[in-house]
Amino acid sequence: MGKLSNRNLKKLLSYIKKDSRVIVPPLPGFDSGVHLIGDKYLVVSTDPCINVPEEWFGWLLIHYASSDVALFGAKPEYCTINLLGPLSTKPETFYRTMKQACEAADELKMAIVTGHTGTYNGLSTLIGVCTAYGTVDKERLITPDGAKPDDYILCTKPTGLEIAVNFALTQSALAEKLFGIQRTQELADLVNVQSCVKEALLLAEIGGVHAMHDATEGGLTAALNEMAEASKAGFKIESDKIPVSNEAHTLQQHFKLSDEQVMAMSSTGTILAAISPEAKDNAEKTLRRNGLEPSFLGFFTKSMDRILIKNGKETSFPKKADDPYARIVSGNHL
Repeated sequence: MGKLSNRNLKKLLSYIKKDSRVIVPPLPGFDSGVHLIGDKYLVVSTDPCINVPEEWFGWLLIHYASSDVALFGAKPEYCTINLLGPLSTKPETFYRTMKQACEAADELKMAIVTGHTGTYNGLSTLIGVCTAYGTVDKERLITPDGAKPDDYILCTKPTGLEIAVNFALTQSALAEKLFGIQRTQELADLVNVQSCVKEALLLAEIGGVHAMHDATEGGLTAALNEMAEASKAGFKIESDKIPVSNEAHTLQQHFKLSDEQVMAMSSTGTILAAISPEAKDNAEKTLRRNGLEPSFLGFFTKSMDRILIKNGKETSFPKKADDPYARIVSGNHL
C-alpha cells in the first residue's frame, strides 16, 4: 500500500496530453478530475478496492470513488464497476460482491452504467475498480487547491478510526485483547465511517468551504501537505487539537508508534476542509446536527511554512507520511 512519490507521480502525469475540455486534469493531491459536459462540470474519480473484508467489499468499492466525487462538491450520480479475480474465484463471490455494490449504489441513488467481470491468471485476490461520476454547477466546484490564508482547518472525524475498524475486522482476536470484546464488535459495525459522501455534500452546500480532502493513505499528514502544496499556502496547527481515537492511542502503544505515525494513519472517511472564518460556525453546527464532532486544528497561512505546535513549541510539520496501516492491519509488531 502506498502512493508514488510526488516526483515520480509528476513524471508519470507528464505523459498526458493537455486538452482544453479538461478543467481539472490529473494532478498530485487531486483525487478527482473534471471536464466540461454541456454547461456543467462533470467530476470523475476512479479507485481500486483490494484486501478489504469480503462482507463489505462491494459497499466500500462504491463509496471509495463516490467520496472523492463528493469532495469536489458534486453528487455522485453514475458509476462503472470492474470485478477481477484469480482463476479460482467462484461465481458466488462475484454475485455477493455485486449485490453489495448495487445496494450501496441504490442508497446513494446512483446508477451503475457498465463494467467488466472476469478471472485472470496472475491474480491472487479479488480486485475491484469503481469509477464514479457526478455533475456540479461551475460556480460550486470545490478543489483541493482552494485553501486561502486565514481559512480554518476543519477535521470531521478522529484520526485512526479507519485503521481501528479494519483491525477489528482482520485481527479480531488481538483486537479483543486490546479493545475488549464489546468494543471490537462495535468497531466491526462501523465500516460506514469510511465514507464521507454525506458530510462532503453537506459542507459543499455551505458558502465559504474553499477546499476539501479525504485523509486516506498517509492520513492527516499527507492530506494537509497536499492541500498546502496545491493551494500554494502554509499552515499552522496545534497537536493537541488533532482528534485521535482512543483505539489509535492503544494501537500506538502496542505497535510502538511515534506521534508522527499516528498523524499519518490512514483515516479514510475523514475530511480535512478549508473553511472561511465567516463559515466556521455554520459548518460546525451543520456537522454536529448530523452526528459528527468536528475539530478545528488551526489555519492556513500566507507564509509557506508548515508548522506544528507541540507542547507549546513550534516545530516543522512532517514532510512525508509514514503510514503504519499495513503493519497494523497485518498484526505485524516489527
